[in-house]
Amino acid sequence: MTTPNRLAVLGCAALVVSTAAGCASVEKVASGGDGGGGAITMGTTSVTSTLDPAGAYDVGSWLILNNTFQSLLTFPAGATVAQPEAAEACQFTSADALTYKCTLKSGLKFSNGHPLTAQDVKFSIERTKKIDDPSGPSSLLSTIKSVETAGDREITFHLETPDAVLPAKLASAAGAIVDHQVFPADKLLGNDKLIGSGPYKIDSVEMNGKAPSKVVLSANSGYQGNAKLENSKFTIRYYDKPEGLKSALDNGDIDLTDNSLDPTISAQIKDDDQVGKGNLKVADGAGGDTRYLVFNTKNETTGNPAVRQAAAQLMNRGALAHDVYAGTVQPLYSVVPAGVAGHNTAFFDKYGEADVAKAKRILANAHVATPVKINLTWSRARAGAAEGEQLKKQLENGGLFQVTVAQEPDWTAYQAGWKNGSYQAYTVGWTPDYADADDYISPLVVDGGAFHNGWDNPQISTKLVPDSIKLTDRSGGGAYDQIQKLLADGVPMIPLFQNKSFYVYKNGISGVDSTVDNTGVFRLWLVGRTGTKK
Repeated sequence: MTTPNRLAVLGCAALVVSTAAGCASVEKVASGGDGGGGAITMGTTSVTSTLDPAGAYDVGSWLILNNTFQSLLTFPAGATVAQPEAAEACQFTSADALTYKCTLKSGLKFSNGHPLTAQDVKFSIERTKKIDDPSGPSSLLSTIKSVETAGDREITFHLETPDAVLPAKLASAAGAIVDHQVFPADKLLGNDKLIGSGPYKIDSVEMNGKAPSKVVLSANSGYQGNAKLENSKFTIRYYDKPEGLKSALDNGDIDLTDNSLDPTISAQIKDDDQVGKGNLKVADGAGGDTRYLVFNTKNETTGNPAVRQAAAQLMNRGALAHDVYAGTVQPLYSVVPAGVAGHNTAFFDKYGEADVAKAKRILANAHVATPVKINLTWSRARAGAAEGEQLKKQLENGGLFQVTVAQEPDWTAYQAGWKNGSYQAYTVGWTPDYADADDYISPLVVDGGAFHNGWDNPQISTKLVPDSIKLTDRSGGGAYDQIQKLLADGVPMIPLFQNKSFYVYKNGISGVDSTVDNTGVFRLWLVGRTGTKK
């Protein structure tokens, strides 16, 4: 699975040039409009373009899809195991994880009144695979060979290869169920025509060029699922920069933000909140987003394992988290983040705290002359240039490295650069599709992974990953533990930190803390206003 589109959303804020109302157009889906003063409004810098589930594969679009479309399964708040949503029950019917069967709840309907049946589920999966949009999530469904239905409620997935992670994939927006009477089978549907069966329906989409700048949602009266709505209207506003988001919060244009504010601003708001200062609150908790220092293992210099191991020995993640990110991230010592089953601390176990003497011995034993000259390239970071400068400082500690830091501001060019091997070392973030260790292993480690670092370990790619993907018990350990230890030895990339979630909201808003977890799903229905009734 390669996911350049999802990687782009971690840093790409170029889609929305302005959020000024004068630049926008409004696409009406149904009556409703802005929702007036009764609507809760959230701001985000996770910009997007396409909202059709077959072509949407970024944080900004999945924010909408997770709240307006049903999938067979879902991740309830705080859960890391997918549970039934549109389905009444789902299970693998064989120990080899090759056949997966679901039974739909009875009486499900889309917001337009059309019945939701097994035919729609089959159509949705086959449609996403057929369209195979380069910006879409079809890669998540690649193990599905065929979908079989029996009556209106029975669906059976036959798989090409064992895939015990299929339930988690189906619980993501890639598994969103669309109305076969509305969506074309071979092309994407416009943002103004989308129909789902989730807790909310889309009332209007305000466009700024090719990107939505505002999406207005209202409660779907025909929804039949597990969500209990604490509000009847919700508006999402998209901003191109954290500064614009903070200004909107100060001006009263929005009631809350997702994890998009500048980290130092988030930290200050939290400090003020703790001493009772100001009118803003902070809900913080574990997040699933991770960030790595990646090496081009085909490069003459960084292709030397000793160079990469010495770099790992010099990393001071605590300083990066405290001095650069003001405590809004937490140090990460493995590819798989804390809070996800299968996580361990392989890099700490091998390297411990930053130690110049140990790094010097690693290079000396490999007969590597110092200082080792390397280029470190970055494109987007929530802390801006300060992140790269901190990494430079740490690597140059003791005079073992000489680091030149450069920014490639064009995200598309940056992706092309790491794909063609132009960089020696580079920083990249990762947002998971689902809370499972596999989503940090298979797409990032096998055959160079999505970061195209040129590294592949046959034991991982031909033995441990295939074995782990067969395990229907996703409680972790075993193969994932071995994989992470091998990564700490080979160091194709160094895990730096995982984001904490800092959702900022105004006094009078409730329920935000209920949805802060590492699944990446923001459940709009949990947010309400104190002292008011729907």
